[in-house]
Amino acid sequence: MKAMIFAAGLGTRLRPLTDDRPKALVEVAGRTMLELTLARLRSIGVFEVIVNTHHYGEMIAEYLHAHSNFGMSIVLSHEPVLLETGGGLKNAASFFLDSAADGGADFVVHNVDILSTIDVGQMIRQHAATGALATLAVQRRASSRQLLFDSGGQLCGRQTASQTQLVREGAGAQQLAFSGIHVLSTRIFEKLTEEGAFPIIDAYLRLAGQGERILAFEGGDAYWRDLGRPESIEQAADDIAAGRYAAP
Repeated sequence: MKAMIFAAGLGTRLRPLTDDRPKALVEVAGRTMLELTLARLRSIGVFEVIVNTHHYGEMIAEYLHAHSNFGMSIVLSHEPVLLETGGGLKNAASFFLDSAADGGADFVVHNVDILSTIDVGQMIRQHAATGALATLAVQRRASSRQLLFDSGGQLCGRQTASQTQLVREGAGAQQLAFSGIHVLSTRIFEKLTEEGAFPIIDAYLRLAGQGERILAFEGGDAYWRDLGRPESIEQAADDIAAGRYAAP
């Protein structure tokens, strides 16, 4: 199985840590976010990865070369202009479609700036069993942006502080926070009609409204932390030191 790591963001919330490096190379307890994410993917048997880059992209290339790609097969998808998550994924389509004919039809997408013990292996198995177009890791936690899923776990809308957006009828709709991990079928590339830069969540909502199966995988009480701010880096380091997160 292959994976994509979203690492192209500017990391503005992490300044001053990202003044001279990409957020993927910001360290948490002595290891970069990128190394931690690669280790998590290796732990579930993923060894072929594409990483999108933009801000200080050459530093990521040099870092991976210096560490022999951490024993993995890694390619970079450089974005001279930021394409956001949806555009970045679409730009990397050939990496996944090259192997689709050989049975590699599902793949993982993982944000570089999250630390999590959500069971991605179980998520992959659920995705395969349901035949979903996309399976999204979600949890019941406070967030200013919540996704709405019906009683069958299908995406039906989005809730923000200012509005509720429903894209399909959702009996028993529940609010769940997205955790930055997806499992996708390569069929997604046939469905992404958006061009240029666009958020992948917007595409998921459009597709759900058209009847596609965009399903939830509930991460339960698994450890999860957004590493988007300097104070979050410090908290994550404390969690690792205390054993609340055991890095692979």
